[in-house]
Amino acid sequence: MGTMSQAGFVKKASHIYIHIPFCVRKCNYCDFISYPEQSPEVMAVYCRLLEEEMKLAAGTWQPGPAATVFLGGGTPTILPADLLERILVAVEGYFNRQPEAEISVEANPGTITLEKLRVLRSAGVNRLSLGVQSFDDRLLKAMGRIHRRRDIYQAYHLARRAGFANINLDLIFGLPGQTLEDWQATLREALALQPEHLAAYSLQVEEDTPWGRLAAAGNLNLPGEELELAMYQEAREKLAAAGYQQYEISNFARPGYCCRHNVTYWLNHPYLGLGAAAASSWRGERWQNYKNLEQYGAALSAGRLPRAEIEVTTPRQQMAETMFMGLRLLAGVNLQAFRQRFGKDAREVYAGEMERLLRAGLVEVQGHHLKLTERGLPLANEVFAAFV
Repeated sequence: MGTMSQAGFVKKASHIYIHIPFCVRKCNYCDFISYPEQSPEVMAVYCRLLEEEMKLAAGTWQPGPAATVFLGGGTPTILPADLLERILVAVEGYFNRQPEAEISVEANPGTITLEKLRVLRSAGVNRLSLGVQSFDDRLLKAMGRIHRRRDIYQAYHLARRAGFANINLDLIFGLPGQTLEDWQATLREALALQPEHLAAYSLQVEEDTPWGRLAAAGNLNLPGEELELAMYQEAREKLAAAGYQQYEISNFARPGYCCRHNVTYWLNHPYLGLGAAAASSWRGERWQNYKNLEQYGAALSAGRLPRAEIEVTTPRQQMAETMFMGLRLLAGVNLQAFRQRFGKDAREVYAGEMERLLRAGLVEVQGHHLKLTERGLPLANEVFAAFV
């Protein structure tokens, strides 16, 4: 896709991610950019800076009205209700929103009140993503989560009372000390709540985290690969039986409830990221904002966009990303759309890679789509590596 057609796409709609880098405390597995235990004053200043960035970004890029907006973190719901409202009002003011826009907010049980939820609903938020992770108090405590099982039920029922008709529950499997039975129990409780969407992620142990350091010292009791795979297959079977459609490696939805914002990433479409550490992919450039709050604030105070690292992406990079991101989707990569976008046939550009993966039975071509096979799904990272 050339700049012209990419700009054309942008004019039609934009996708906006807003990073709220605050949380009550860091979990033992978390390597996201977040700053625990910040004062209300620091949060208020940050929200003012966010508005400044919105103003600059809207003026610089002139994106079309937002089709999706996603407030992630950290824990966005750690902010007081008035600051959450202020951010959402500013998004509307600077970017406009499409009438049917999907507006998502990540929320942690333990940071939710009915007042906050009602403010979010009245400000246009129509999708809530709850960071549940597990229904097992023992595992929640080991993870360093601030909530317990009872808080999940309270948060969920408050969200329904506030009028949320699209709720996602995030779950993690492959936790230290977790058995298949533990995971089955969590799946049962999650399904009993009947959310519209469920995400089931396998634990990634990152180096610079408490669990990463324990793992490096050989002191983290992780389930083996076989058990982890059994947990994944268990989630796929149980969720399919309950009427959830798996549309991405880790994501399951009732019909019509896929997360449209995240699908933007998997289709490798442009998006703008606002806030400290937020990443953007826009008109052939990729960048990440300053992670450090002082640097982020200093750039904006000087009237500059807080972009730390900017990279111009080559067509070859864009093609590779479109392949391996698109293969995360169970529908796979639309080969016709690939040709329209890049003016090249993926089967020619990646003839060798595709031949090898097809022969190994890891991918298949169905109609105009290249997709992972059942065999390829648990080996997805090997498939992606072929296109990097």
